[in-house]
Amino acid sequence: MNKKIFIALAVLVLVAMACGINTNVPTPTSNPTSIPNVVPTSGGGVNTSGSVLYQDNFTDSNSGWPHHQTANSTMDYASGGYRIYVTTTDLLAFATSGQSYPTDVSIEVDATKQGGPDDNYIGVICRYQDSDNFYFFTISSDGYAGIAMYKTNTMSILSGSNFGSSTAINQGAATNHIRADCIGNTLTLYVNGTQVNSVTDSTFSSAGDAGLIARANGTAGVDILFSNFVVNKP
Repeated sequence: MNKKIFIALAVLVLVAMACGINTNVPTPTSNPTSIPNVVPTSGGGVNTSGSVLYQDNFTDSNSGWPHHQTANSTMDYASGGYRIYVTTTDLLAFATSGQSYPTDVSIEVDATKQGGPDDNYIGVICRYQDSDNFYFFTISSDGYAGIAMYKTNTMSILSGSNFGSSTAINQGAATNHIRADCIGNTLTLYVNGTQVNSVTDSTFSSAGDAGLIARANGTAGVDILFSNFVVNKP
């Protein structure tokens, strides 16, 4: 699939642990989508020893991530991980950890496609400021990867005019290890230990949250299970 279209026509769904979240998230091409607030609980899985700022293997369903279910998406603990299941086409769903991290972080997670189309997006968020402003790093189960951002709820691909293919990605119903480095103005995406993208951007230079994303493109039913989420200090 031509990845140029990406999220330009997407309905953006937010599930975040930040206080005072906007429950009516606008998009450039659609009416706002109303979702319920998520009441924060105490975050868990934190390990500050060494370079680790936060980690969660999602085995404790009370570790602080959202419990969310609507007709469009499900984001919740499941099968010893954290599941994002997107049941509406052209829709990006994401959840954040409810933490505030330093500007420079390295985020890692294992992501397994459990079901749905290979034409999808799977990834992580860094320097999350609010529902309209953040960086995200993504791969797809049909072998594409890229780095992008939302600024004032407008999506921009930073790693070229469109997302490019990469042989580093395990395609289909497979597990991929995703790593995103946000260090100074340099943003770098690794997949299974291989660097696949690196860009320079200074739009978001302050501390922020981190999170997980999944998107359904033309076919609904994207079902992703995340495990071993770690935020490191570089």
